[in-house]
Amino acid sequence: MSISNATVFIIDDDADFRESVQWLLESTTYTIESYASAQAFLDDYDQRPGCILLDVRMPEISGLALQQIMQERDIRLPVIILTGHGDVPMAVTAMKNGALDFLEKPFDDDVLLKLVDRAMQEAQQRFSQQNEERELRELYDTLSRREREVMDLVVTGNSNREIAETLGISPKTVEVHRSRVMGKMRAESLAQLVQMHSRLAL
Repeated sequence: MSISNATVFIIDDDADFRESVQWLLESTTYTIESYASAQAFLDDYDQRPGCILLDVRMPEISGLALQQIMQERDIRLPVIILTGHGDVPMAVTAMKNGALDFLEKPFDDDVLLKLVDRAMQEAQQRFSQQNEERELRELYDTLSRREREVMDLVVTGNSNREIAETLGISPKTVEVHRSRVMGKMRAESLAQLVQMHSRLAL
């Protein structure tokens, strides 16, 4: 993803506010989309990279509730909370739930623009990481059940002989499975295989 083709998603039930923020952000290279509700965003979102400018106090699905739904759906867009003065405790809760930052309305335009740039840098990292994890999972899915068993034992430091005893197969067969695991996972070293196993959260 190049940062310039990412999308800023504005989610706020105040139409005038959405319009003013959209007008401000049109000076940037980002694509801008705005939504009057969290549900409208969820219905429309198609896994594009970017960041969210999110109001915390909205009818039906609040900003905090949207954060929880995003976690459940593995939507990793960085979130900047835009909040009124009375909502600061909510904004703090949102930060604890993973929001990148929060701005109190009314805010300085330059501060928002800098925050959006920072969120887009973060978005690029998250998007790349998510793609790598997806590719890893696809590689892992090509392993047979026995190859997965061998992989689990290899990354915990077991020798071929120990693995053979555990699985009731010959050390030579373990060596064949181990070689296939390395090849299918495209791992160039045991250390790399250990890292892959950890990132898969197996």
